[in-house]
Amino acid sequence: MKTIRIGSGAGYSGDRIEPAVELAEKGGIRYLVFECLAERTIAIAQQAKMRDPGAGYDALLAARMEACLPVCRRNSVKIITNMGAANPAAGAEKVGEIAKRMGIKGFKIAAVTGDDVLGIVRQGDYRIEETGEKSSALKDRMVSANAYLGAEPIVEALQNGADVVITGRVADPALFIAPAIHEFGWDMNDWDLLGQATVMGHLLECAGQVTGGYFADPGYKDVPDPARLGFPIAEVRADGSFVVTKVPEAGGMVTLATCKEQLLYEIHDPSSYITPDVVADFTGVRLTEVGKDRVQVTGGKGKPRTDMLKVSIGYVDSYIGEGQISYGGPGAVARGKLALEIVRERLRLTGVQFDEIRYDLIGVNSLHRDKISAGHDPYEVRVRVAGRTKTMAEAVRIGNEVETLYTNGPAGGAGAWKVAREVVAMVSTLVPRTLVKPSIHYEVIG
Repeated sequence: MKTIRIGSGAGYSGDRIEPAVELAEKGGIRYLVFECLAERTIAIAQQAKMRDPGAGYDALLAARMEACLPVCRRNSVKIITNMGAANPAAGAEKVGEIAKRMGIKGFKIAAVTGDDVLGIVRQGDYRIEETGEKSSALKDRMVSANAYLGAEPIVEALQNGADVVITGRVADPALFIAPAIHEFGWDMNDWDLLGQATVMGHLLECAGQVTGGYFADPGYKDVPDPARLGFPIAEVRADGSFVVTKVPEAGGMVTLATCKEQLLYEIHDPSSYITPDVVADFTGVRLTEVGKDRVQVTGGKGKPRTDMLKVSIGYVDSYIGEGQISYGGPGAVARGKLALEIVRERLRLTGVQFDEIRYDLIGVNSLHRDKISAGHDPYEVRVRVAGRTKTMAEAVRIGNEVETLYTNGPAGGAGAWKVAREVVAMVSTLVPRTLVKPSIHYEVIG
């Protein structure tokens, strides 16, 4: 039975690059998939595009392509990625520039667009899933609205001979199931096959998490050679069954435990995992260890896809001002607590306006607050004050007050740092699938 090998080259925007190169060189893969687009990332990318029409794609796109394109071309590996973010066309143009500069010829780049539905959402009045409010309440503060596309436009691009496919907002599993649909000619209405393939995409989408990265916990769940963590490969068969594995000499491991942890990742209802392509059912999934670093996966099912597509809306919610400073040596915690008391009183005396604020001693109570964290006195602490405000000017004042602790006490403060920034928040809505029109632009490098 025909088998294809799909490699996961990235699990998020800032991920390591060399494991992807290793996959292209030694993984025997046919496809290398980079999943690099978080919910908030695309809103920030949209803001960058508004400032510069040529921007808005992933910051590491050029570095990844410079590292991977030559070896992918040499080994006939196709690349699929959502690094186009808010501007897939500009991302494709950048890849073309890199290819020409590196002397790479004879390949086709596809840019998938149509996920940007800001105009549709602004014209309508859709229900915000998290709050029940109408989207019109955010109209003046919206910076982005992107629908989660499915695998179809990627499959079409591959059928038209694309060697590199760059998308914007696409459901993460769709990036992985598209090459399987293309290679095996699966019907887009074969819900069980698509459900099983969605399990594969879900296991691979976070790259190093399934090879032991997020799994590692020294003394409890030890992972070999984590500094050289290898990224995963799926060996997919025409019946949808697949084996998760990795390059043998790479660090990390693929076991029943690492796969089970990743299978449960971000799953709310395992019987109805809704994607643009299928409503996947994970409840019958079976994992079988079939060799060292080899786990076979079967039993995924599916139900018909919905008529609505999820849309992530990015909007300017507020501003955050933050300041930090360190104290070390005897009495560090006491001096840190005094610093927090001083800043708290200074913000009151100077009338700084905020909607929400935190006063933390990092190393003492910043993660679990005082009820759980009490009972130890570390040698060093880091003071952190962070507040959410309605204006940038008020946010700036919070960091300034922390910085003035340098000379105004308590004793021994060092390493002060401050920042003020805009907060882009995300909410979700649903729009009719019929309103979203994906399109594909091709660029041929002769």
